[in-house]
Amino acid sequence: MTEAAALPGQPRGVVLSGPATDRAVNVLAPNASAMTLDGTNTWIVSEPGSDLAVVVDPGPLDEAHLRAVITMAEQAGKRVALTLLTHGHPDHAEGAARFAELTRSPVRALDPALRLGEEGLGAGDVITTGGLELRVVPTPGHTADSLCFHLPADRAVLTGDTILGRGTTLVAHPDGRLGDYLDSLRRLRSLTVDDGVHTVLPGHGPVLEDAQGAVEFYLVHRASRLAQVETAVENGYASARDVVAHVYADVDRSLWPAAELSTRAQLEYLREHGLI
Repeated sequence: MTEAAALPGQPRGVVLSGPATDRAVNVLAPNASAMTLDGTNTWIVSEPGSDLAVVVDPGPLDEAHLRAVITMAEQAGKRVALTLLTHGHPDHAEGAARFAELTRSPVRALDPALRLGEEGLGAGDVITTGGLELRVVPTPGHTADSLCFHLPADRAVLTGDTILGRGTTLVAHPDGRLGDYLDSLRRLRSLTVDDGVHTVLPGHGPVLEDAQGAVEFYLVHRASRLAQVETAVENGYASARDVVAHVYADVDRSLWPAAELSTRAQLEYLREHGLI
């Protein structure tokens, strides 16, 4: 067994720009950080033989990156006809308006404030640009407007920040809610069980070969953290900041502000369910 195969979700390893599946190509944005891992994965998705492409999450407002996405599509003989957003965080969506100018393509998102064009996105929508089939899967929790895109022909799902290629994501309280996030993870698990999805194309980090394993890892991790937070409160750690210092003591301190958002979401969940 390789080292990667032993990790949750079986990551492929190094994050690179280039083909990931028959229909999905990654263009890695140059915005690596503790929060964005290797950078934002901008996905070009298209049906083989089609001259039209869909771009998911153009990423930050970085002119060189946006033009690199267009160049990658053009080198494959494709024109970007549509842009989709998994959610509105700047590392995924800040470049969308400029990208729309460069490609003369509409931008579709769940949040009306992020759309450029008349159409949004919602549960049950199916994208069919250039013969492609991308199914919209609502996955609130990381943010209220988070979406995933099921690519059935490749048995894959584009997850934005709902599932990362490495580590775990945050629940961005107060916009993100833990109960919603747990429901979204269960929804993704049903894709792996009922629809045969095995590949995760994340918004950050490497491609995951074991989608079901990744989802199960996230569910177990969330249950464990929730239990730790509940115990911390029972032991007198009253504020979210105090809970973070206790529960996330083994986590890089630069990530504590993000951990505090998730902790606030966990505390809210525990209160709503009468557990604290």
